[in-house]
Amino acid sequence: MILALESSCDESAVALFDPERGLVGEWVHSQIALHEKHGGVVPDLATREHLRHFGPLLARARAEVGFSRVARIAVTNGPGLAACLAIGVAAAKSLALALRAPVLGVNHLRGHVWSPFIALHAESPTAFGTRLAAMLPHLGLIVSGGNTLLFTLDEARGVAVLSSTRDDAAGEALDKGAKLLGLGYPGGPAIEKLAAGGRADAFDFPRGIGRRDELDFSFSGLKTSLRYLIEKMPAAEVQQRLPDLCASYQQAVVDALTRKTRAALRLHEGRFRSLGLSGGVANNRTLRAALEAEAVRAGIPFMAAQPKHTGDNAGMIAFAAWADTTGVDRAANLALGVEPSAALA
Repeated sequence: MILALESSCDESAVALFDPERGLVGEWVHSQIALHEKHGGVVPDLATREHLRHFGPLLARARAEVGFSRVARIAVTNGPGLAACLAIGVAAAKSLALALRAPVLGVNHLRGHVWSPFIALHAESPTAFGTRLAAMLPHLGLIVSGGNTLLFTLDEARGVAVLSSTRDDAAGEALDKGAKLLGLGYPGGPAIEKLAAGGRADAFDFPRGIGRRDELDFSFSGLKTSLRYLIEKMPAAEVQQRLPDLCASYQQAVVDALTRKTRAALRLHEGRFRSLGLSGGVANNRTLRAALEAEAVRAGIPFMAAQPKHTGDNAGMIAFAAWADTTGVDRAANLALGVEPSAALA
């Protein structure tokens, strides 16, 4: 089995993955309630919480499943908050000594790359290789608070980045928009909740880079547009029209993501055999529906990460450590930040 640890930001997470059965256990301590008071993640507090909670999480994992069959330890080694990552790496090294198992560093984005396929493996571990091969090459969209990018996963399981954001990530734009509207943290879910009662065409917000042959994303102009709009509106009107503002703002984000994904499918027409969606913003129901519609239009399966595997979680780190061992492309790995399976010194 693979024992995985994730501590890139504000979630302390542990998971155990058995290639013959799938994820046999996942344990997470969320810090959302703590950081909500401060309107965003406070790195020093996040680091303290990791120190406090990794021990109890590992104790639960050992009591409920056991470590006797652990053959490898996987740990997120970037990108993320440096001090938070250091806690996970230190814990992984200690476990390596105690369990006499090698440690593998896994890129956090590689975890998101593979997260839509966790459920596919769970359905039939023995048939996973064959079923995966039928879905490659794969076009994936990672949408989170810190990252927004389109990537490809080829037949050799190599990853290449097609495009990314030139400024803010989509999740960052939603969080900043929510802050401007006084909705607090985390902003994405708050905007989605209010948007359900509003009109998505009430306000005309920019959709980023308009050229159809340009796949990069841009969300800084969207945030600025919202700020200028509400500065001109009386405070009472802003409160009265919050649902419309949220619906229109959210739709601008969804449209930008959808249009660039559609453009990638058109520019590489006939190449991709599946479309994936992952990252924290992948929980947004409007975005999921829009991307699924694009997959239907292209005649390919839609692979969305399960809600529990969209945010920071160790399950995707464990799965990536197992699935990403074949055909690793060094240049693509460097494009995502670091080697996905580099042994830690």
